[in-house]
Amino acid sequence: MFNGLVAYLDSIKARDPAPRSRWEILLYPGLVAVGMHRVAHWLFEAELFFLARFVNHLSRWFTGVDIHPGATIGRHLFIDHGFGVVIGETAEIGDNVSIYQGVTLGGTDPANGIGGKRHPTLSDDVIVGSGAQILGPITVNARARVGANAVVTKDVPEGAVMVGIPARSTLLDASEYAREFVPYGTPCSETFDPATQKIEMLQCQLEQLQKQLATLLEERGALAAELDAPRRKGSRTRA
Repeated sequence: MFNGLVAYLDSIKARDPAPRSRWEILLYPGLVAVGMHRVAHWLFEAELFFLARFVNHLSRWFTGVDIHPGATIGRHLFIDHGFGVVIGETAEIGDNVSIYQGVTLGGTDPANGIGGKRHPTLSDDVIVGSGAQILGPITVNARARVGANAVVTKDVPEGAVMVGIPARSTLLDASEYAREFVPYGTPCSETFDPATQKIEMLQCQLEQLQKQLATLLEERGALAAELDAPRRKGSRTRA
């Protein structure tokens, strides 16, 4: 057990240049969250659901990381910084996966009443950048990279690098792109075709204009109703 813990700490140190020693890593909120999840998951499998949830709530309160007790996590998961990470009940995470802050491994729409596998599966050696959202019962295959703030709703091929909303592959294998992969931002300028970028920007601007138009129409309707109210009241009085 001690050797396993040392190996885990060393795996984090290999992925994070910040800590000067293993002792520092023991204080990482992500490491604490994963450790408490191991306890919660053991209780969950023993069908002690209330106790599992209690440990889960303590972990979320201490670390800001919300991992459902039912989630399955492999070896050496590294949650960097931690806060804001959400991992759903049926999520499955392989070995040596790295997740940055603000990531959601979310499920399908809970209002549709569909049970079963609802959350994503991350295979071995996957890296998920800050703020990324991976939604539904999809699979992110081994060595894939998901860029910061990307929204992934479809299966990700092995070794792919996904960026954007909705996420698209940069068509570069992660082994070639790993040195330039930025988990806190999405460097699209060298990997996307300029025409595609312009189209995406225009679509974003169009959506913003549509929202503004809808807001203006609502305000116009409310103003018209306010102006029409005294007229109706006056006509009723004369009647």
